[in-house]
Amino acid sequence: MAMSIEVRTIGTETAQKVVAGAVEHATALGIAVCVAVVDRSGHLVAFLRMDGSPLLSTRLAEDKAYTAVSFGLPTDRWWDVIREEPALVHSLPATDRFVAFGGGVPIEDAGQVVGAVGVSGGTVAQDAAVAEGAVKAVRRRRAAAARKAPTARKATAARNATTGRQRAATR
Repeated sequence: MAMSIEVRTIGTETAQKVVAGAVEHATALGIAVCVAVVDRSGHLVAFLRMDGSPLLSTRLAEDKAYTAVSFGLPTDRWWDVIREEPALVHSLPATDRFVAFGGGVPIEDAGQVVGAVGVSGGTVAQDAAVAEGAVKAVRRRRAAAARKAPTARKATAARNATTGRQRAATR
């Protein structure tokens, strides 16, 4: 039996890209928000409070991210999960840091939850849209970079082959 396990988690660079994507989306909507990105363990990795965002949104953004990473479920889905269960309706919302409304979205990599983003400052729908938009933007950029990578590798291989032929010709 292994004494340890490997766990994938979000890195600072990606977390900062998620924050940038959220700020871009919030700016397009004309709202000021707080954005928190946590790692797989729920620890804060990146945070930004836009000028003019509500003070309480600082804590709410962090708690939305914490809730999303804790269960791997967007926070806007929690009400559907708990509303028919009286025990859950009364107990889960009383749990420290638990948020059951939109704005928290898990971040996945290769099918594993590696972190989450929490957004607060707009309406619940706006917060959810900004969080989802930020994660989708990072995924799109990553997919675009992956599509370009094979082309770049082919160009490098061709350049190296040409250089190799030139060296061989001068010997």
